[in-house]
Amino acid sequence: MTAIQIVEAKTKADKKRFVEVQFTFNRDDPAWVPPLKMDALELLTPGKNPWFEHGHGSLFIATRDGKDVGRISAHIDHLWLDMPPEQGGGRDIGNWGLMEAADETVARALIAHAEDWLRAEGMARAVGPMSISIWDEPGLLVEGHGQSPTVMMGHHNPRYEAWIEGAGYHGIKDLFTYDVDITKPFPPLIQRIVTSGERNTRITVRKVDKKKFAAETALILSILNDAWSDNWGFLPITDAEIAYVGKKLKPIVFEDLIRIAEVDGEPVAFMMTWPDLNEMQKDLNGKLLPFGVVKLLWRLNGGFSGKPRVSTVRVPLMGVKRKLQATRLASQLAFMMIEYIRAASVEHFGATRAEIGWILENNQGMVSIADAIHAKKSRIYRIYSKTL
Repeated sequence: MTAIQIVEAKTKADKKRFVEVQFTFNRDDPAWVPPLKMDALELLTPGKNPWFEHGHGSLFIATRDGKDVGRISAHIDHLWLDMPPEQGGGRDIGNWGLMEAADETVARALIAHAEDWLRAEGMARAVGPMSISIWDEPGLLVEGHGQSPTVMMGHHNPRYEAWIEGAGYHGIKDLFTYDVDITKPFPPLIQRIVTSGERNTRITVRKVDKKKFAAETALILSILNDAWSDNWGFLPITDAEIAYVGKKLKPIVFEDLIRIAEVDGEPVAFMMTWPDLNEMQKDLNGKLLPFGVVKLLWRLNGGFSGKPRVSTVRVPLMGVKRKLQATRLASQLAFMMIEYIRAASVEHFGATRAEIGWILENNQGMVSIADAIHAKKSRIYRIYSKTL
């Protein structure tokens, strides 16, 4: 067997090859959902992905015996460098991610190469995997490999855990997802809390207005930036990223699945839910042409109904402004939004299951909410660190 060669992917053709590596190593995994190749390529492209306005990095492909046998990214998010140390940041922290490897030897070579790149950039610690931002697909899947991931959640070979730890990495933070059966009413206590909130004239829980999409997106993300600002790993979402994410996700934005809670007329909380796009695109094999785009649009529109029929919805984001956190009112607003979206998901989209996450392991508020509605932990993603 010849030695492993690692080359940098610089050109558009190289990046397409980088994307193709993921398909090569995952196509036989029945739980894997192929991403749309155009989206995967856009993620890696400066000028298209606004992450590159505050980050830079390199992509590497490993070859052996004339075949591509792995890939990895090495990158530095300048916002991460400015993050307070108590939230996981520091001036000497770089990241790697997007790893795929045929075997442990390849994985070790790729990780070592990413570490060398980070050292050359002046970094003293690696935190990963980050693919590529913490707002994209952070962490390595270490529990829950048997089920397909929902939209914008990662899926990884179960062997990677031992390979990464064998390279000297230790887990520093776990991210949880929770499953909940939404066909059943929530426990009586939750129903009483919701009913009490409905009698409170100070509280309004409204749907988003898609006709004011840009303004509603900016409002939600302003609440998010306030609500999550003390969380471990929090990076503020830039204006360019708000516009980018809004445009990208607009096809799966439905007014009755996104709620904004107001108190005395002030927007103070939100809950965002998406129908699981992965259900609709799993059989497209990453391609929109020639017929994939027609299939996807038909499914997104639920045929002629205007709403897709899915078994699963995902709650990627919830937030309550800091001034209300740890109050009974915050919990009440959360349960009201959860109940309204639960009912809409079942009635209008045919959903039977919701996935909540990811949730930081030490986010006691969200863990308590998941427990209160009898949600069950379904997947764990782990973020690792190593001193270089």
